[in-house]
Amino acid sequence: MLSESSSFLKGVMLGSIFCALITMLGHIRIGHGNRMHHHEHHHLQAPNKEDISKISEAERMELSKSFRVYCIVLVKPKDVSLWAAVKETWTKHCDKAEFFSSENVKVFESINVDTSDMWLMMRKAYKYAFDKYKEQYNWFFLARPTTFAVIENLKYFLLRKDPSQPFYLGHTVKSGDLEYVSVDGGIVLSIESMKRLNSLLSVPEKCPEQGGMIWKLSEDKQLAVCLKYAGVFAENAEDADRKDVFNTKSVGLFIKEAMSNHPNQVVEGCCSDMAVTFNGLTPNQMHVMMYGVYRLRAFGHIFNDALVFLPPNGSEND
Repeated sequence: MLSESSSFLKGVMLGSIFCALITMLGHIRIGHGNRMHHHEHHHLQAPNKEDISKISEAERMELSKSFRVYCIVLVKPKDVSLWAAVKETWTKHCDKAEFFSSENVKVFESINVDTSDMWLMMRKAYKYAFDKYKEQYNWFFLARPTTFAVIENLKYFLLRKDPSQPFYLGHTVKSGDLEYVSVDGGIVLSIESMKRLNSLLSVPEKCPEQGGMIWKLSEDKQLAVCLKYAGVFAENAEDADRKDVFNTKSVGLFIKEAMSNHPNQVVEGCCSDMAVTFNGLTPNQMHVMMYGVYRLRAFGHIFNDALVFLPPNGSEND
């Protein structure tokens, strides 16, 4: 009996060591797969409002017309109520927005990618967008159906950033040696990053359809692994006060946390004035956000923004 117990314990120990080795190898593969690129994590900030005010009127008009953002929303049939809310609210402010569904849904127009695997959905959506729109759009924004985005703030944040450079930004998270942009806050890729990603989608050694040696990686981590091989690294987007502009929580949750942590500075302690996204919203909350962001105005207060982003011709942008 003692011998059997000893053998069992040895087996458990050997199994644990084996799993640890495999896990370590997996992290090595993710964290150091491309040693040609040295990168320190960057915190990207929005442009200075004073600098924007110095731009000539002609340049402002050109900037407002040249910014083209294509929005990707990944949905599943169970998300139909969220799908409807997103379609009726913030996506109207994209230059073009398309929904990518795991299967054909008659209720809403969408592109059927014929898989429920989120990483495969993301891959197919990015490939479709690049193949069809690479000449028309210079920025690509991907979001969940629980995300609310203020596209004008996104355009403002990107104002002085060159899309011919490999940008990959949003709300960054660190997992081991891997730094990635959380899909919960939305993911922004420049056209250059899209080109590099597209070149790797057919290279399984660098950008596999199924990732992880034992445990499956989430789709946002998978994307970071692929982009890292292309020399594209995650960058956190912040305002001038170092507050995140891509948020993985709802406004309500942020306010609740601020009331607990900073009861005398609830507004200041909550969120950035130039926030781009919030996540975890219900359909009703989407419409409340739409009202608060685009409809409600305080009488007597004049908003003189130095730059206005014009909607594309034929847009339902309100």
